[in-house]
Amino acid sequence: MTPATYAVSDVHGHVAELRSVLSATGLTDAAGQWTGGRSTLWFLGDYIDRGPSGLAVIDLVIGLQAGAAAAGGRVGALLGNHEVQFLAAHRFGSEPVPALAPYSDWHSGWRAFGGRQTDLDGLQRHHLDWLTGLPALARHNEVLLMHSDTDRYLEFGATIDVVNIETARVLRSADVDDWVRLCDVLSSRRAFLNGKLDRVLTTYEVDQVVHGHSTLTKHFGLRSPSRPYRYADRRATAIDGGVFDGGALLLATL
Repeated sequence: MTPATYAVSDVHGHVAELRSVLSATGLTDAAGQWTGGRSTLWFLGDYIDRGPSGLAVIDLVIGLQAGAAAAGGRVGALLGNHEVQFLAAHRFGSEPVPALAPYSDWHSGWRAFGGRQTDLDGLQRHHLDWLTGLPALARHNEVLLMHSDTDRYLEFGATIDVVNIETARVLRSADVDDWVRLCDVLSSRRAFLNGKLDRVLTTYEVDQVVHGHSTLTKHFGLRSPSRPYRYADRRATAIDGGVFDGGALLLATL
């Protein structure tokens, strides 16, 4: 296939739907093996929770990364808020965390937002190593790739590299307050609908952003969206079709 760059987000454990979308695009074969050649595919976070098997999604992405690299392509992956909640539930369990009120601890908070105990029980070292190595932001040409439609990434730094360094520090931290703050930042949304896009574009020196996190149905009011949604004078593109809620898993071409 002709090399191109794609992005998908918020798979939320729906591995069958992911296989179908990637196969239909020619990026994989029916078995989930990379056939995209020198193409690039970005995952924008939220691999787990709310769906049948988050770990199966992670294992598929890890396999695609190896297959793409061998073919001269690339599969990149970003950190989402559900990965932070999942890792915190693993690390802190039922330890009381007053800052999470009305939830008493990370485990109960994670479960309330769609956490699947089977994912936590099946977690292995290679999953942990992969998840804790995920960056928060990436750049493709003049496009900023991010999970959440928020300007609060700026709280972690004024460059993509600094944000990713700070995020990596938190994912190694034993300080529960660090985790609460990171989850709070990555869980915020709708900044670009509320006039806060310019500072993000200027600070990170890009022309556009592409994000997931906020579903096109609930947060943008679209019925049965079949394609990514461009807004804010076409400088922002939202790609979360809400697959966990019966919507589509959308693949954007960058």
